Amino acid sequence: MNVLILTPQIPYPPHQGASLRNFNIIQGLKAAGYSVSLLSFAEPGQTDVSLTPLTTLLDRFETVPVPTRSNITRLRQLLTSPLPDMGHRLYAPQFFTLLNTLLEELKPTVVQIEGIELARAIEAIQEQQPNAKIIFDNHNAETALQQRIFETDIRIPTKIPKALYSRIQVAKLDRFERWACQNADIVTAVSHRDAEILQAYRRPGQSKVTQIPNCIDITEFENSVEQGEIVYDLVFTGKMDYRPNVDGMLWFAQEIWPLVKHQKAEAKLAIVGKNPSPEITQLGELPGITVTGSVSEIEPWLNCSRVMIMPLRMGSGTRLKLIQALAAGLPTVSTANGAEGYPITNGEELLIGDTPDIFANHILNLLHDPELQSRLGQNGRKFAKAYDWRVVIPQLVTLYQD
Repeated sequence: MNVLILTPQIPYPPHQGASLRNFNIIQGLKAAGYSVSLLSFAEPGQTDVSLTPLTTLLDRFETVPVPTRSNITRLRQLLTSPLPDMGHRLYAPQFFTLLNTLLEELKPTVVQIEGIELARAIEAIQEQQPNAKIIFDNHNAETALQQRIFETDIRIPTKIPKALYSRIQVAKLDRFERWACQNADIVTAVSHRDAEILQAYRRPGQSKVTQIPNCIDITEFENSVEQGEIVYDLVFTGKMDYRPNVDGMLWFAQEIWPLVKHQKAEAKLAIVGKNPSPEITQLGELPGITVTGSVSEIEPWLNCSRVMIMPLRMGSGTRLKLIQALAAGLPTVSTANGAEGYPITNGEELLIGDTPDIFANHILNLLHDPELQSRLGQNGRKFAKAYDWRVVIPQLVTLYQD
């Protein structure tokens, strides 16, 4: 089977979110014996990809630069275009020219589209290669995600402009996401909840939306040791210009961190992830908080911390950072939203708290109870094994074969 995959960014290094999911899909399909090619967008500085392991996994590897848009263009599109902002974000004529070339030369059996930002490619594929099967791998139920962001931001006066932006996007996303789900042959989602939401967009008689969970390479974390110097009490990892991550950490710093510091004045927190927004960078000025920016590896930061925190109030899909922490044996405190999408049990694999008091109490209990840390860590490792790519990607392979 000849597969062409379209991704919104080069899936290497596979540290976070979509890049981690996409890298595991590529290596899983290659392990199944498929011919896999990739067309992706390259950020500045990513043009030299010849040394990445992707070159050994791919039969063809092409990139185009990430397009840029001025604020004036974004505002004009916001006010006049029926498409959502995510439909414009990665629109580039160069991408579609190269896509048409690859479709003609490769004649792929399957074209897999990773994320709604690339859904406009569906029309080009149908026109150029009408016999190719299109798989739309929707990383989030995007309309539901924007609705949740709107409902969170509208309650905060300083975030009303962002809330109004989300409200405009909800209607546009609903039409666009419905169109993408109806025009793809197969739709996949990362969680059972997202699959149910997206299923409502499918026409009668179309195949059901299939859950393909996010996954990691468990072996990278099985060797994580509990020994060594503990530098931080708490750690959070993620792309730090992503709105749900920014909102979660600002809420934590304003409402929960003071409660923790009141009981444990020497507590230290590391916020680990690339592209910290100005608001996140400012948190580094608070006592005990370190903002790292981009790091080469996540594992060392998990290994030198006692507790992972997931104070997320908005979002969709599932959080790969949660499975990474559990696989590393790191006890975790999360909101219900942060743990959403996983069949996880409060008090068994992690602790859940949705109010500042409960969240802070869970943290303090963990920091003062090594036995609780050990129990949650062991249970978390067992739970994470089901999300190894060697377990998950064969489910996608079965979908291809069917």
